[in-house]
Order: sequence, then C-alpha cells, then structure tokens
Amino acid sequence: MTGVGVGPGDPELLTLRAVRVLREADLVVVPVMDRSAADGAAAPGRAEATVAAHVAPDRLRRLPFALDDRGGVTARRERAWDSAAAAVVAAFDGGARAIAFATIGDPNVYSTFGYLAQTVRALRPGVRTGTVPGITAMQELAARSGIPLCEGREPLTLLPATAGLALFADALAGPGTVVAYKGWRRHPELVAELRRRGRLADAVLGRALGLPGERIGPVTDAADDLPYLSTLLVPARRDRRGGKL
Repeated sequence: MTGVGVGPGDPELLTLRAVRVLREADLVVVPVMDRSAADGAAAPGRAEATVAAHVAPDRLRRLPFALDDRGGVTARRERAWDSAAAAVVAAFDGGARAIAFATIGDPNVYSTFGYLAQTVRALRPGVRTGTVPGITAMQELAARSGIPLCEGREPLTLLPATAGLALFADALAGPGTVVAYKGWRRHPELVAELRRRGRLADAVLGRALGLPGERIGPVTDAADDLPYLSTLLVPARRDRRGGKL
C-alpha cells in the first residue's frame, strides 16, 4: 500500500511518480468525511477531485474518516481508522496487489495515511507500505505569492493552528518563516498575535489553494468564509539580499 501525495488541489501539481503509481494501482482509495461517505452523490473530497483527472472512476473508492474530529483519539476516530483498514485488508484478500491512498499535500505531513498504514500493518504484517512525496500547501502558497520560504540560516516552522496559540507565538518570536495550517476557527487569535508582533502586513493567506475558488492575499480580520484547509504564511524579516547567509 502506497500513500501518494497529490498536492494541494491542482491536478497539474502531481509528480510523474505519483501519476504512475496511481495509474498502476489496482485500487485507489481516497479519504472522505465519514458523515457523507455513504452517499455516493456527495461532493468528492479534495484528494478525490484532484486524482479524478488521472484515475478512472471504477478504480476509485472512498474511505470514511473522522476528518473534522478535533477531540484527539476519540471512539469515532478509532472506528473510522479500523473500518478503513478493514476495507483495505479486504481488498488485498480479494486479490488486489497494489493499493494507493491519495492524500492531499504530502503523506508524511499531517496526513491520515500514517494512521491507516499503522492499522493495516497490525492486521496484515506482511503488507508493505511506502509513500510518494507530494507538493505541500506551503510550497504552493510560497510559489503563488512570490515569497521564499527560507534563505541562508533561517529556520522554517510549520505548525497546525489547532495546536494552540502559544506555539504560534513562540515561532513568531524566532528569526524564520512561520507557516500555520488549519487556521479556520483560530483565525481571530492568529491575526491578533500577528498584529501584536508587527507581522500582519507581511503575512499572506491562502484559501482553497489549487481549486477554482482559490484566493491568495493579505491577512485580514474577516474569517467568515475561511475554509478548514487554509494556509497562513508569515515570512522571515529580511532587510537585504543575502542578509541571512
């Protein structure tokens, strides 16, 4: 089983290896919200919509996950992991030799794939798992906004806003670029901290990267239409070319 990073949403951002692995797989599974997965007419998730340009519909299968659960390792989340792993194992037992799990961004960066792979290996220790790296949302936002993520000796800090404001504040106090994922509900707090530290004017926010409704621009207080998968980029302070070498 291979976790395949399919980028932030644009089908053109898949790597050649990702496309090959997806096309060679007997089955391509995609994560969806568990509350709507049983409805075949439900709108596809971002990973499914991205790989649809490269994979025939009859080789795609949705796996329900508690993607909106923010309560840690809840019973609902564990049920979803177990059910998804059982479906993958059943596919292998049914004759599938290669199964690909399409995940937005990179399968090793805040991805559901790690939990699925761990559970599948526990059920079938002989199943080999691997990953194909993908382009992350922070890379796409840096490219679209023209802001280098890091230069010279600068560190780069990536964190989920769901981890709390303290980590974000500590990162802003450092010398490098800070990227926050999943800002959504904590957006007002993030904006307040940026303003307090004089970093608001330099920050850039990406909404629905790679999708038709994509929006990239300055950070404002408005958060009414902010999606869960938003990306906030706060560049390091640079006063001259090569100043961090």
